[in-house]
Amino acid sequence: MRFGDMSVAILIVVIVLIIIIPIPSGLLDVLLAINISAALIILLNVIYSKEALQISIFPSLLLFTTMYRLSLNIKSTTLILAKGEAGKVIEGFGTFVAQGNLVVGFIIFLIIMIVQFLVITKGTERVSEVAARFTLDAMPGKQMAIDADLNAGIISEAEARERRKNVQREADFYGAMDGATKFVKGDAIASIITTILNIIGGLIIGIVIRGEDFSSALETYTILTIGDGLVSQVPALLISFATGLIVTRSASDDGISEDLRKQILYNPKVFFIAGGFCMLLAIPLATLPFITLGTIFIIIGIILTKHMEEFEKQEEEQIEESEVEEIRKPENVVNLLQVDPIELEFGYGIIPLADVNQGGDLLDRVVMIRRQLALDLGMIVPVIRLRDNIALSPNQYVIKIKGVELASGELMLDHYLAMSPGVVEEEVTGIHTTEPAFGLPAVWIDESQRDRAEMLGYTVVDPPSVIATHLTEIIKRHAHELTGRQEVQTIIEKVKENYPAIVEELVPKVMTIGEIQKVVANLLKEGISIRDMVTILETLADYAPTTNDTDILTEYVRQALGRAISRRFMKEKQSSVITLDPELEQVIMDSVQKTETGSFINLEPGIINTIINNLSKQVQKLINLGQQPIVLASPIVRLYFKRLVDQSIPGLVVLSYNELDPDIQVQAVGTVSI
Repeated sequence: MRFGDMSVAILIVVIVLIIIIPIPSGLLDVLLAINISAALIILLNVIYSKEALQISIFPSLLLFTTMYRLSLNIKSTTLILAKGEAGKVIEGFGTFVAQGNLVVGFIIFLIIMIVQFLVITKGTERVSEVAARFTLDAMPGKQMAIDADLNAGIISEAEARERRKNVQREADFYGAMDGATKFVKGDAIASIITTILNIIGGLIIGIVIRGEDFSSALETYTILTIGDGLVSQVPALLISFATGLIVTRSASDDGISEDLRKQILYNPKVFFIAGGFCMLLAIPLATLPFITLGTIFIIIGIILTKHMEEFEKQEEEQIEESEVEEIRKPENVVNLLQVDPIELEFGYGIIPLADVNQGGDLLDRVVMIRRQLALDLGMIVPVIRLRDNIALSPNQYVIKIKGVELASGELMLDHYLAMSPGVVEEEVTGIHTTEPAFGLPAVWIDESQRDRAEMLGYTVVDPPSVIATHLTEIIKRHAHELTGRQEVQTIIEKVKENYPAIVEELVPKVMTIGEIQKVVANLLKEGISIRDMVTILETLADYAPTTNDTDILTEYVRQALGRAISRRFMKEKQSSVITLDPELEQVIMDSVQKTETGSFINLEPGIINTIINNLSKQVQKLINLGQQPIVLASPIVRLYFKRLVDQSIPGLVVLSYNELDPDIQVQAVGTVSI
């Protein structure tokens, strides 16, 4: 067995032997010097350590040093009471502190013990308890964070294993420190009791047994007791200080000395103010000390100011160099290839609407848009990128989808947009414009006309609401483009948490994520909510084994969602609709041509124009009645008719008879024929 493996056992045996075997005062001096030196080495190691786990053996070390110090205390007490002397170290400490005055020496000794027991030991014990509790409470969160990083591919399995090990070691360390601080507290109490016993016992032995007078015995044993107590308390104080440092410090990449330098000596203003304050105090108080300190503080402030200026220059140069290097790197071109799904660019005049510090709430409205669309359409709206663009006019904004500008508008700040519902008794004066989201005629009015416009029946909104409404409508129109495979995968994983059987049966055995995404995109393109993803997946699981045509599967899903579709587009119990002539439906069905990639309609341009013209007349009739145009068709025709008219009349609602809720009554007010 190597000596290193035996060292701990040897240390324990030595501590026991010190307590049992008689030790001469000369050897005791050596052991006491080792005790003080070891305490100093431990304190310095704690100061220069970067994290607590670097000295994970500290709780055990605390136990060993405490036991070693108590064994020396027992042996010194034996020598004091038996021989009236305990070596040069103890006597030297006692004489130096007392300085010929026992009362002064004893008071200084008591002050050191009080500081040790009530300040450092008590505080360290409390901090250790809190650190242990919070470390244990934080363990589940840290473990979950490690698992999340591992699942995301940020760290490897080996790194995750090492992190988990460190989390466990940290919990064990602070738990052990919570218990080890009780040794420090007990050591302080034992020192107080030992001191009292030394004085009382020394007086009894000196007066009764040795026949010394009271003053002589008091002087001899008090000096030795003070020396013995100080020899014990100095290393105890160092160890307690080290214990307090190790449980109060937070994680850092540098040692305590470096942290103090960076976090205290960094702001020259602090030293200028402190220097000025010291100069003011020099007038009524001691002049020289405060003037000296004030001068020193001001000099430190000047030095720090120069260092900060040099550091800022170096930092600017490094930033410029790094920017040049980044531009020169060929791989950085890859970062330019990424396109944001949704962008909202605006001129500098609209910046106050997006700046929280200036009272703008545009960012909060964007968050609410994502939340509202999740509830309304069941889609995951990508992050909306907001940025200012000096190329735009001050009050202009632009909405982009995947880098392509799709809509724009111009606001008038400090004004309100008043929109007429159709018929108003009196018009308001203002700047006429067009509402950007729906293209309705509107008027920009100032705040003084707002109440009057609302009384006249106008719908009045503020500029942020104009942008939010426009952005919402653009996202709705292009929801099918913004919902890709990744978003569908996220939704399916959420469904799998509560309905694992559906997902496991469908994906990937029957359908791929890409095929499900096509069905979802078809639904979103016509404004159908995909929030009821369970019903959608159930329907796909039923019909996907018989057909892989995503268009046909979409129709099956629409029929399963019939009640929700009817309620979405037919708000009342009785609705007016447009129907298709049976002859027209037959013509459409006869023109359908199927290929391996899907189906399409092959009609002559003249027939298509006739259908569009007749449909436009019927649609205009319903619009004049103030109702939403809805076309009803047979299930097998609905899809193809929707595709036929989508370019000419975008947004037209086309439903099949199988999608109607039985509780809703429909009335045909027109028929499209050829």
